[in-house]
Amino acid sequence: QVQLVESGGGLVQAGGSLRLSCAASGIIFSINTMGWYRQAPGKQRELVATITSGDSISYADSIKGRFTISRDSAKNTVYLQMNSLKPEDTAVYYCNADIIATLAWRVMNYWGKGTLVTVSS
Repeated sequence: QVQLVESGGGLVQAGGSLRLSCAASGIIFSINTMGWYRQAPGKQRELVATITSGDSISYADSIKGRFTISRDSAKNTVYLQMNSLKPEDTAVYYCNADIIATLAWRVMNYWGKGTLVTVSS
């Protein structure tokens, strides 16, 4: 069974930094696009950043220049380096990935359970 597990969330002051990690586990053949989404209280889940297997990257306008997404394909892990954090970045951050598991042999989309990031003013 494939799982995505996030880590690295926490409480930080405005202007600070955090690094989120998301590791995929299970019997995995390959991983296509990996990404980060977030959901603030009372708001819809929104895209933060994505990175393809070919390292093509896209960012939401709200975090451009402050957040950096990267991946270590050998470790099936995606990272989100968050700098210059603002109170409006407070949200639960979710990892997402398109994965081909060896037992399924087709692309399936997976979500992690989320990690809370709280930015105090």
